[in-house]
Formats: sequence, structure tokens, C-alpha cells
Amino acid sequence: MVSVRLKIKLLTIMGALFWVTSAHSLPGKAPTIVPTVVVEGLDHPWSLEFLADGRMLVSERSGNIRIIDEGKLGDPIKGMPDIWVGGQGGLLDLAVNGDWIYFSYSEPHSIPLMNSTAVARGKLKANNLTEVEVIFSQKPKYLSRAHFGSRLVFDEDGMLFVTLGDRFTAKDDAQTLDNHHGKVVRISPKGGAARGNPCWPSTKALAEIWTMGHRNIQGATLHPGTGELWIHEHGPQGGDEINIAQGGKNYGWPVITYGESYGGGKIGEGTAKPGLEQPIHYWVPSIAPSGMVFYTGDAYPHWKGDLFVGSLKFRQLVRLKLDGKNVLEEQRLFQKEIGERIRDVVQGPDQLLYLVTDSNNGKVIRLDPVK
Repeated sequence: MVSVRLKIKLLTIMGALFWVTSAHSLPGKAPTIVPTVVVEGLDHPWSLEFLADGRMLVSERSGNIRIIDEGKLGDPIKGMPDIWVGGQGGLLDLAVNGDWIYFSYSEPHSIPLMNSTAVARGKLKANNLTEVEVIFSQKPKYLSRAHFGSRLVFDEDGMLFVTLGDRFTAKDDAQTLDNHHGKVVRISPKGGAARGNPCWPSTKALAEIWTMGHRNIQGATLHPGTGELWIHEHGPQGGDEINIAQGGKNYGWPVITYGESYGGGKIGEGTAKPGLEQPIHYWVPSIAPSGMVFYTGDAYPHWKGDLFVGSLKFRQLVRLKLDGKNVLEEQRLFQKEIGERIRDVVQGPDQLLYLVTDSNNGKVIRLDPVK
């Protein structure tokens, strides 16, 4: 029998070989892609969204939303709620739906260091956020500085997916349905469980829960053809995963994983178990993924239909060429040209890709094709 640790080492070697062999696989006629800095000077930016008029909204983990207008960075928007900032927590994702701006953040508790992920929405008037209301608050509040999630994605029915972390030391909660730890929830735009959510086989199940058994989801996007929710989540030491989040399914954490404990050691029962879903793709070693988008435009025709994922650990953009649910090719991009932790990846209305880099001098970078 081959030990789990030896399997992981073999996968690591295979992954490194795959990286090298796929690194120069662009077609010979593909245009050169040049990273162009749109703005810099951001405080650990987390998310980028476009308004209907073409302006950008960017969130800073320290608690600010700022507007980028024709390459100029505006002052922080006023009217934000109290945000717990520390560790991995703070202001997280953004989503725009009609007149409403939605944002996820670490919501404080009256007890110090107790917090949870929450979602609020408001309307932008000049440089003020008005009509602010909290529409979701992860239960329970927990004493932790880690694994908040969180991405926001509206589905084709107008319902809102919210991805949530397991809060690190509460990882076993991901396998129980009486809490929101390690779950994807699906709610209405005003809050409350969305119509069509799964009927779980437990009287204690929270009605918002869409899927369970996740670790820390920091990437989510709808498939442009099927409308399914694709997510990725951080593994422990190895085992970052891409999953298709189908309602009512259990994705296994921490019972099954392709990673191991920090410093070594088995987690759970192995890499597979009946009744628990397998990822469609995973990374050993971890790339620390964040942000994810399918490219659907025409600016880079050789990339159309590909899936793009930011890597925090390796400071690069990862391109996955797909055939349905199968990954045919993986390519690592822009490590030398950018060389920064990539927190978010977004397709703009101009059909170009935009990246957000995570640092105390964070940047918004546009990928410009040069023929």
C-alpha cells in the first residue's frame, strides 16, 4: 500500500512537471498580454465590481469601499456599518444587483474577538451608502480570526449565493446542519432562505444552506453555459479544490481531503468516501486560490471559455482550459510581470480581465492584449 503522504509527494512532483510542460502552451498567433496598472495605493483590496456606468467599486479589507473613475481613486464611501478587522477578517466581497450594492464582511459581536461573516446592502448616492441593511448573518458568532469566506454570486433566478468559511478551529461544524460554518448558503435579495433550496434530512438544518462540507471558499462564479455555481476553496497543506456546488450535496471537509495537517499528518478518513463529492480539480501543493471567473469575451479569443483563478501563494494567475467538467490544461501566468498576491479576477464590460493584488499598496491591473 502506498501511504497518503507518499501519494501527496508524488502528486506534488506530477503537478510541478505539469506546470513546466504547460507554461508555454499558448498558440503561436496569440497576442501578447501586457499587465497595465489602473490604480495603486489600495489597502489590501479584496474585491472589484463594475457599476452600470463603467465606474469600478473596490473593497479594502480595512473596511472601505472606494470608487475608481477614469483611473482616479476616490475617497472612501461613507455610511458603512461596523466591521471587525483583524487576521483574515474585514470587508470582503462586493456584488452589484440593480440599484443595490451588496457586500460581505466580518460582523463584530459585543464580546471581543467574537465575529461572523455577514452580508449587507445599500444604495450609492454620490459618495454615500444609504438605506444600509444587514440581510444575512452567519450563525453562530465564533471566536476566530480566520476562514470567513466569502464570495457573493447572484444566480439566474436572482437569488444570492454566499460562500462561508469553517472558521478554522470549528472545522467539524462543516458536517452538521445546525450552523453556517463551512457552507454555501442561498438567500433572497432581501434576506431569508431562497425558494428552491434543498430539503435536508435533518430537523435542525438551517433553511439557507445550499451545500455543506467546505473549508474556506474564496472563489465563486456561475458557469456561462449551465448556470451552475463553481467554487474553489483553500485546502489545509495541499488539497485546494474546485467544486461545482450542487444543492443538497456534501463536499466532504474535514472527513475527506487531498491535503494534510500543517506540519504533516492525516486529516479525516482519506481522500474519498461514499456519499461525499469529489472535486473536479485539486492542487497539491496548494496555490492558495482567490477570485475566479470564466472568460466569455472576444479580447483574448484563445482564452474564450477558460477558467481563471488568482493565486495568493505563487503570486500568479492560473488558467484552466476545460472540456465540460474536465480540466485539459493548466497554465501559470504573470508571476514575473506582476509578482503579487492576486486576490480577485474579474471580467470587465470592455471584455478585458482585471486583477486585484493583495498588499498595503494594492493594485487594480488590467490585462491589455497587444497584437
